[in-house]
Amino acid sequence: MTSTAAPQTTGAGAGDRRRWFALAIVMTAAFMDLVDVTIVNVALPTIQHDEGASSGQIQWITAGYALAFAALLITGGRLGDIFGRKRLFLLGIAGFTVASALCGFAANPEMLVASRILQGGMAAMMVPQVLSIVHATFPAHERGKVFGLFGAIVGLGAVTGPLLGALLTEWNIAGLEWRPIFLINLPVGIAALILGSRVITESKAPRALKLDLVGVVLVTLAMLALVYPLTQGRENGWPVWGFVMMAASVVIVGVLVAYEKAKKRRDGSPLIELSLFRVKSFAAGIAVQTVFGVATGIFFLTWTLYMQLGLGWSPLRAGLTGVPFSLAVSVAAGVSVQKLVPRFGRKVLQTGALLMAAGVLIYVGEAGHYGLAIASWQMALPLVVMGLGMGLIVAPLTDAVLSEVPREHAGSASGLINTVMQMGNALGLSLVSVVFFNVVEDHAAQGAAAFVDGFRSALLWAAGILVGIFLLMFALPGRALGGTGEYDTVAPEEAKEPELVG
Repeated sequence: MTSTAAPQTTGAGAGDRRRWFALAIVMTAAFMDLVDVTIVNVALPTIQHDEGASSGQIQWITAGYALAFAALLITGGRLGDIFGRKRLFLLGIAGFTVASALCGFAANPEMLVASRILQGGMAAMMVPQVLSIVHATFPAHERGKVFGLFGAIVGLGAVTGPLLGALLTEWNIAGLEWRPIFLINLPVGIAALILGSRVITESKAPRALKLDLVGVVLVTLAMLALVYPLTQGRENGWPVWGFVMMAASVVIVGVLVAYEKAKKRRDGSPLIELSLFRVKSFAAGIAVQTVFGVATGIFFLTWTLYMQLGLGWSPLRAGLTGVPFSLAVSVAAGVSVQKLVPRFGRKVLQTGALLMAAGVLIYVGEAGHYGLAIASWQMALPLVVMGLGMGLIVAPLTDAVLSEVPREHAGSASGLINTVMQMGNALGLSLVSVVFFNVVEDHAAQGAAAFVDGFRSALLWAAGILVGIFLLMFALPGRALGGTGEYDTVAPEEAKEPELVG
């Protein structure tokens, strides 16, 4: 990768020990985001009980974060290119910390939902800068080690989030119930802000693209028009306006495509690089990422509600029950990238989809057989099978999707992949009304057993989606992949070497 602008380095260079402190800070921020996504789920039933939140508000606490994160993710990366990655990182982490405080001190469910949306938007300013700062701070020969550490952080976040959320909720520190799951971000965020301002080196893209604010607005409107009626429709009796909004989302997408084509012709800086969709493997991969996000969004929310509201388990028991799943994901992810994908390519990902579907169907059978008497250890088998399958997918999927994308578009493509994953997650969370709460409501006469029926319904939907993912994966490259992680280390708009500034 080359640049026409000669890099000017005045900060933590390759020989400066401060770069490792900078790495620790940006990794801490990434860890905060990863944990924040998972830490909330296990506390949702407690939040619903304490605050009297409706099922729709419970969905928005998670979906609002994912939607704001998805809508602003590419823009956050581009703002860092234009105004400086360090500046946007510090702005993002400051905003994330403030939003966490607002979540922790929320006076009602409406304030909590609004604060979560703000938190997701601030995460979208912060997270894209992490890989960009690493790219700017470390020489090429050290990045492999750095991204190995990043992978370990992702695995640690998957295990830590649910357990930490369960413990903080269970301990009821100072009578604050669920609020410490957000307030714990305050000391971490403040420390990262102070130290980051001292040791992180500023960098910008030498030829940053312009902002496409109209594109951002259209993407956000399209998602809102689809997610809002799905989330609120059940509580409002599925009114006509909901179906009108969902139909309008299709029209907005059409307007977005037309606008992005015109934007490309006018100044060459669209929000979405539409030419990427002419690459069959990329188009299929985007579909896989989106639908995979839908499946995981459905599963994780309904799983939490099933264990705590249906089975009456404590947050701690629910959190501990998920440990086998998290460990299985971490183990399979490491093996898939290092050993399996280089030899077997696409077949590894397809095996992962089928394993996840098999685990889901085992869970359907067990939940139906044992009913409300099911024990944590009886859930271990389906959770381990699902976790192994998920690990085979999540680690190598980005490389598989990007393997045939031209190198000059790798940054845009990487940002788009992360965005659609979050959008799929938000859509899956909104569909919980249809696949879970509708069933619970219809079977309300059964009492707590209605949650078992709702969970089994959600699982059957997830299994069907996973089979669809398996079929979509036939469009991915069939050959064995390099397994080097070359492309997924490229941050949005990071196809060029960054310019370091003082």
